[in-house]
Amino acid sequence: MTIRRYTESDLPAMISIWNEVVEDGIAFPQEELLDSKTGAEFFAAQDFCGVADDGGTVVGLYILHPNNIGRCGHICNASYAVSSACRGKHVGEKLVLHCLETAKLLGFGIMQFNAVVESNIHARHLYERVGFRQLGVIPKGFRMKDGHYENICPYYIEL
Repeated sequence: MTIRRYTESDLPAMISIWNEVVEDGIAFPQEELLDSKTGAEFFAAQDFCGVADDGGTVVGLYILHPNNIGRCGHICNASYAVSSACRGKHVGEKLVLHCLETAKLLGFGIMQFNAVVESNIHARHLYERVGFRQLGVIPKGFRMKDGHYENICPYYIEL
């Protein structure tokens, strides 16, 4: 498996994987699904998009962009999505590690995650394993698909 910059031919798989996570309603704040037009625009607007390519099949992706502007513009943010068929195979870890290196190359000094859902234990363990630190807890900061609220845990790492 290789992690590489996305190409236009990756867009259908990227949109499908992204929408799968959005539809799950337990990790991403977005509620609107991407279509071919909005997906192409969304991914093109990022500073970098990486895909996990497993023998010519896109099985995961990440987006990387600034978390803020101006005096806080050195802080970036990222999101990761892995196809449900490939979860548990360390695809996410490969995406995170590639993303951290890419963020450094782009000149960012800190990566911050604003809204990691407290019950997303697999993601939280991964982030902590690679060196992220939890900043605190925002009570009831995320509305789950079923309507109940869960805490979110912001994380950061110096690059």
